[in-house]
Amino acid sequence: MNIARNLIVAVLMTIVTTVLLGVIYPLAITGIAQVAFPDQANGQLIEQNGKVVGSRLIGQGFSSPGYFRPRPSAAGMGYDAANSAGSNLGPTNKKLIDTVTSNVEAARKENPGAPVPIDLVTASASGIDPHITPASADFQVPRVARERGLPEPDVRAIVAANTEGRQLGFFGEPRVNVLELNLALDGRHPTKK
Repeated sequence: MNIARNLIVAVLMTIVTTVLLGVIYPLAITGIAQVAFPDQANGQLIEQNGKVVGSRLIGQGFSSPGYFRPRPSAAGMGYDAANSAGSNLGPTNKKLIDTVTSNVEAARKENPGAPVPIDLVTASASGIDPHITPASADFQVPRVARERGLPEPDVRAIVAANTEGRQLGFFGEPRVNVLELNLALDGRHPTKK
């Protein structure tokens, strides 16, 4: 008789905890997030002219030379949030060494003589980092200015205006969101079609 009773209690506890922790708790947290932080809860999407152009949280590729480029991506086919991950290659792995060497050579052709920032040639741990360092943005200024026919100081001013400081003044490092930087650049100096 105790076995049957224990079995019923176990089954009921499983049902109760599943409903409580698998349905009610997630719905409550989602509701709180939607009320308290709606922008963050919905992916911090960026819209232009009523159309979603990206997210502040997920990097995306820019191949045109008139745009700032993000870090390389190791996520799926590139900036694929469904396959967010680093390459998991160790520092002595030949594939990683060859990839970084190739990226450095390409960057040096773009801006000869300038030191190449590490985040322009290596992927982040998530593979979809939307930010680059201010040094990486500065490295790309000559190319972007040349391609858009702008003076470099004008482009540097846009980079400076889009550089975020440390969070709360001491967490993290200064960074530049590539999508927001490119949108600001387009807003002030559209590319020539």
